Amino acid sequence: MQEHHARALHWDFRLERDGVLVSWAVPKGVPPDPAVNHLAVPTEDHPLSYIDFEGDIPAGNYGGGHVSVWDHGTYECQKWGPTEVMVVLHGQRVQGRYVLFRTAAGSGSKPGAWMIHRMDPPQDPDGRPLPEAVEPMMATAGQLPRDADDEWAFEVRWTGQRVLAWSDGGRVMLCDAAGSDVTAKWPEVRGLGPALGATEAVLDGIVAVLDADGRPDADAVRRRLSLDRPKPTPTMSATYLIFDVVHLDGHDLTPERYDDRRHRLAELELTGPAWAAPAHHVGDGTAFAEAARARGLWGVVAKRLTSRYRPGPSPDWVEVPA
Repeated sequence: MQEHHARALHWDFRLERDGVLVSWAVPKGVPPDPAVNHLAVPTEDHPLSYIDFEGDIPAGNYGGGHVSVWDHGTYECQKWGPTEVMVVLHGQRVQGRYVLFRTAAGSGSKPGAWMIHRMDPPQDPDGRPLPEAVEPMMATAGQLPRDADDEWAFEVRWTGQRVLAWSDGGRVMLCDAAGSDVTAKWPEVRGLGPALGATEAVLDGIVAVLDADGRPDADAVRRRLSLDRPKPTPTMSATYLIFDVVHLDGHDLTPERYDDRRHRLAELELTGPAWAAPAHHVGDGTAFAEAARARGLWGVVAKRLTSRYRPGPSPDWVEVPA
């Protein structure tokens, strides 16, 4: 299986058969759960030499874009017919029985679409689908915490639009704090989906428009939100500043501690042209607030290291003016 960042991200699913690689393009990747089928588009056979290809196909060529090997291994063939292929995969990432099948013919003489279905139980028995909605955890206004400084982390309080991001199969959907879809408002953030690739996640953060000195421009955010079809410009380009991850690869992270969630967020290495995960700082909140004030920032948010992610306002997150 090759992850292929062409015009649209997809995964090339290839099986060695009769001296060639029989291939399908799977836009959302191989489904991990039998409850969901994914589209699988047959493509031309490839030579066996392509099985370990990684690199860049030049723009303007067929399939132009970056290719990397996402998984590899062997398979057992249980059935191979013109409309159905059943195999047991023994990959580094994916194991189990799958079937590729063609659905009933469409209207007229058009053939049906091909789908890929997992026949075994989920590979991760504890895995859960992405939640349909998440109510964000909110900070309460206050002063710097008075208890032990090393029990708290401190982040910049960014001004912008609170946004949760759903990433599934390399596609991203953005929702505001009320749950409304705002993906079209921030088109430059859509690249976060391909950057995450097969990683399924729900992220939490702020979409901000930063000036030349890295300070958020609240007026620019309001102007962007007022446009029906916003087009990013050098002075109105948005950045998604991510500070939490609440669901990751089938697992609900809301019961986990804040510092553990931040560790998982750091492992995702989310740095891109329109997204970042700014660092948090444990302890010494007074110095952090003074540094924020010196930069002309609005303030800081203190977050208790042991805090779980709970919907609504919480005393474990405290918003403090600089």
